[in-house]
Amino acid sequence: MNELLNISGRAVAVYLFIIVCIRFFGKKELTQLSVVDLVFVLLISNAVQNAMVGPDTSLMGGVVAAGALFASNFVLKKLLYRSPRINHLLQGEPILLVYKGHVKDRNLAKAQISVNELEAAIREHGVERLEKVDLAVLEVDGNISVMSDDFSKKTRHKRVRPKINPT
Repeated sequence: MNELLNISGRAVAVYLFIIVCIRFFGKKELTQLSVVDLVFVLLISNAVQNAMVGPDTSLMGGVVAAGALFASNFVLKKLLYRSPRINHLLQGEPILLVYKGHVKDRNLAKAQISVNELEAAIREHGVERLEKVDLAVLEVDGNISVMSDDFSKKTRHKRVRPKINPT
């Protein structure tokens, strides 16, 4: 029983550590996974597995670790919903990228988004030029929302990377 509590505690510690790391590495990574990012996520999950379950590679150890992760996620979601302060601390706030056709260079640098990436995102929203964008915002979930046509048309698309054909 003591070992199962130990596994639960380690799983929760790893969960919280990864959340903090993702928060500090930026929102952009959340929805714009490249092949490199995907490999990174897969390797991180493999790297922390032993930290969560230790020498216990049994089915019960895995189930306990997964259960602790589900419970932690549930509690954290409730906490984020009920506490705007903690929500802001962990999720951050939206970042204004374009206002009335003018790019906010300082905010682009803060979000680590290039003008080329911004232009591509805006085209994905059906707006051909930055000058036609009334408002573009990097949302807390990593998506870019765009408003155009005097703030009357709002679009919000997840960035989709083209599939790489190995042949």
